[in-house]
Amino acid sequence: MRSDLNIKIAMCQYNFIVGDLTGNRDKILSGISQAVEQHCDVVIFPELSITGYPPEDLLLRNQFIVDQLSILDEITSKVDDIVCIVGFVDRVEKDLFNAAAVIHEGKVQQVYHKIQLPNYSVFDEERYFKAGNEPLVISVNGVKLGIGICEDIWIKECVTESQAFCGEAEILINISASPYYMAKFNERLEMVQSRAKRTRAFVIYNNLVGGQDELVFDGHSLIVDETGALAGHGHAFEKDMLVFDVDVDRIRRHRENDKTFEQDAQAFNCPFEYLRYVELQTRFVHDELKITAPGRPRLSDEDEVYQALILGLKDYVHKNGFKEVVFGLSGGIDSALVAAIAADALGPEHVHCVTMPTRFSSRGSVDDSVRLAENFGITLNELAIEDVFNSYLGLLEPLFKDQPFNVAEENLQARIRGAIVMALSNKFGWIALATGNKSEVSVGYSTIYGDMVGGFSPLKDVYKMWVYKLSRRRNEIAGYDIIPQSIIDKAPSAELRPDQRDEDSLPPYEILDAILEYYVEDDLSVNDIEAKGYERQTIKDVIRLVDINEYKRRQAAPGVKITPRAFGKDRRMPITNKYRMG
Repeated sequence: MRSDLNIKIAMCQYNFIVGDLTGNRDKILSGISQAVEQHCDVVIFPELSITGYPPEDLLLRNQFIVDQLSILDEITSKVDDIVCIVGFVDRVEKDLFNAAAVIHEGKVQQVYHKIQLPNYSVFDEERYFKAGNEPLVISVNGVKLGIGICEDIWIKECVTESQAFCGEAEILINISASPYYMAKFNERLEMVQSRAKRTRAFVIYNNLVGGQDELVFDGHSLIVDETGALAGHGHAFEKDMLVFDVDVDRIRRHRENDKTFEQDAQAFNCPFEYLRYVELQTRFVHDELKITAPGRPRLSDEDEVYQALILGLKDYVHKNGFKEVVFGLSGGIDSALVAAIAADALGPEHVHCVTMPTRFSSRGSVDDSVRLAENFGITLNELAIEDVFNSYLGLLEPLFKDQPFNVAEENLQARIRGAIVMALSNKFGWIALATGNKSEVSVGYSTIYGDMVGGFSPLKDVYKMWVYKLSRRRNEIAGYDIIPQSIIDKAPSAELRPDQRDEDSLPPYEILDAILEYYVEDDLSVNDIEAKGYERQTIKDVIRLVDINEYKRRQAAPGVKITPRAFGKDRRMPITNKYRMG
């Protein structure tokens, strides 16, 4: 027989699609059904799981709000004994709230409104939502659970502490949509562990998984016990369902034996006038109750980034109705890595590449492209563009006469290639990929309307040195040089003029990337970066290139965010801007 001091919980780490209300409904109902089959008392879903996250300006459409509320009603009608916690958008008069519905016995028993609204980095929730002001504690079979949404748990001495110290919550449930960047798992884990230790509560952190435009949600949902120990976590970058038992007797014994818990509770100054509370009862019987939270494998830093890029590309392509991709394969390392990611994400049969040599293309680059395509099993066509290039030069000769060969002719080649890639995209319905990396995007070392063309840019937030890291790691996984070593070893070159090398125009990438991280990610000044050991004039040259190329970045395709500060939603600089750091 079961003890009333134990509870069985299902945590659904699912991949929802923004605006796919009926599809999201079906995923939620499937998760509920599976949880009922396993006699769970509670089943939980991520933040805004009905609408998908982030819905952005869809929230300004009245019909969208009405439709997703109708979906909530449909879900509610299917819920019986189990307690279901699902994210949706609540409306009270004219105000919208990022909300969690607590559903039981065919009714929405209680609604929680998110209190802490993030309005930084990629978040702008204050644009759409009004903040709640009442923490929620629910009692399920005598076990008290605090319900929070994403940012609520990140802010110290606020929602979670109020639920634990003032509402006596023994389990803290947080439904979240926390986007990925490098090392985010460790950051989240440290935060959740600190909340568990502070409150002596069992913490369940249910995160979204999936790609949404530039964002990737990595899953990695967390289960941390009352001592702060990691009891289990969800898969990285995959749909997952974790079913586990919580021994509430153990939580209560831990609090009783901790002589400082009562002192901390009494000393806590609750910032809220009122906590909402509801009692619910389920009728499930469990044969055995114990903490059985499953473990999942941890990924290395390189594997984590690579999986983020795979998921980001796959979901962008598939969620936008495409099946296949096309891009130029130059024989360089950037397009080689894009080919690897695309083949792994979509299957090699859905990847189409074209190599487009001119008089400046080395035979080695063409041969490397052929070998790479063979290794991955992707389609490669060679379309020499020398005749097209000559036609353009002939057309422009009356205007270009007596002018030296310069960037105009260089970029003309890139734009011819871009036009061909887009012609293939239009003809066959393939989405075009840009292959530039963050180092190039930062300093404008790319051709607008040329190699920047495309619907998606997988490496947009990947610095050049990381391109090398990921390429080497992909070869380690393959067990051989699936990305030919000659591609990795060759000096980077756009091959748009004789004997061209990237380092003719840019510092070595290991120096460039370091300066870019300090300037783009950390907003450090010239003096600050110089104090890190870099040459002052080099720093100023790099910063100048970053500043004057904002107009290019504004027109670039979206790409997967993997750093703490990506271009686009994260870093928003004016194009017309006369401020320059000295």
